[in-house]
Amino acid sequence: MSRSRLIYACLIITTVIIGLLSRHFAFIPLFIGDILWALMIYFIMRFLFVNRPVKFIVIVSLLFCYAIEFSQLYKAPWINELRHTLFGRLVLGEGFLWSDLLCYTVGVALGVWVDKIVSKTRSPFKLKV
Repeated sequence: MSRSRLIYACLIITTVIIGLLSRHFAFIPLFIGDILWALMIYFIMRFLFVNRPVKFIVIVSLLFCYAIEFSQLYKAPWINELRHTLFGRLVLGEGFLWSDLLCYTVGVALGVWVDKIVSKTRSPFKLKV
């Protein structure tokens, strides 16, 4: 595993832990979880496509997040049953909200910002925009 992939793997795990913890504290607004979910998707895409430009990662991340959100408009019994499981709630969500699209955009933007900070600490890595 390359150094870049190792860093993104650590960022994914950290984001997942923070996201799960955010669901256990009532004082943390629910939209924070949506932002963290999109941030995690951004880091997963960076992990998978480590040599691709950031612009590509942003587009793929947003398309994935938006597709999951719009899929919540589909209400077939089999997918509704899946959404009532812990995995289904965390990955697929339960109900479509326009505000979630904004949260996903903020989460991906946060990912780009973290990526720039991380890239400054790694001298051989150049952030491709």
